[in-house]
Amino acid sequence: METKVYIDQMGRHISLSQVPKRIISLVPSQTELLFDLGLEKEVVGLTKFCIYPGDKVKDKIKIGGTKSYRLDRIKELKPDLIIGNKEENDKKQVEALMKEYPVWMSDIKDLESALEMIEKLGLILEKSNEAIQLSSKINTAFTKLPTTNRPLKTAYFIWKKPYMVAGNGTFIQEMLHIAGFQNVFASQDRYPKTSLEELKSIQPEVILLSSEPYPFAQKHIDEFKKVCPNAIVRLVDGELFSWYGSRLLKAPSYFKQLLVEVRSLLS
Repeated sequence: METKVYIDQMGRHISLSQVPKRIISLVPSQTELLFDLGLEKEVVGLTKFCIYPGDKVKDKIKIGGTKSYRLDRIKELKPDLIIGNKEENDKKQVEALMKEYPVWMSDIKDLESALEMIEKLGLILEKSNEAIQLSSKINTAFTKLPTTNRPLKTAYFIWKKPYMVAGNGTFIQEMLHIAGFQNVFASQDRYPKTSLEELKSIQPEVILLSSEPYPFAQKHIDEFKKVCPNAIVRLVDGELFSWYGSRLLKAPSYFKQLLVEVRSLLS
């Protein structure tokens, strides 16, 4: 096979002399995607946070977390492609890996770039038909979501101590918008810190507490209800708001049901 050059989502050129057969994934959502594209044998390493599909990832070599890697294990695995993400992975460590291995980076901001990532990886890994079919299914499911004339004023919390929310320029922000929620922190970039005092002054209609990366629970609902007694406070599946691989197939139906339930409680 002649050397082919591919451009990742950060505009970098990656040269490959053959179709990758030994892949390491540094991102849980992209790991799940690789398995769903039929690349179980090719994935030789992944992170400890790569939990799907559960019956298949358990026997794979763990190379560390998403921001801290076991370079010795990576070297032993002799990868011919490493797949990462601009936001989820540590810049310095990824740059170190780039000096030794071909590294393809995604940069996901919205649904369009998520679908592009799926199709670009499909092309590199000779799974274009599967990737295009998956991308089309996801896109169709999202286009069937009903539009809303009045999105609900919403705060989406991802962390506690300090409190942090999803702001502008995040994939979560885009998913909130698509799902029918208006992010009350959209004027702030990325993942701003906030406080219960600021939240009280904003008075959102809805407060969504993500299941990840911080494991919010029922006791936290009670805390937020004390501050904003008129708001609907819900625990939500963070994977369906922040994962941008094949799990996107499950997001539209979840968003639709969530909006119906929240609106019924507000009426």
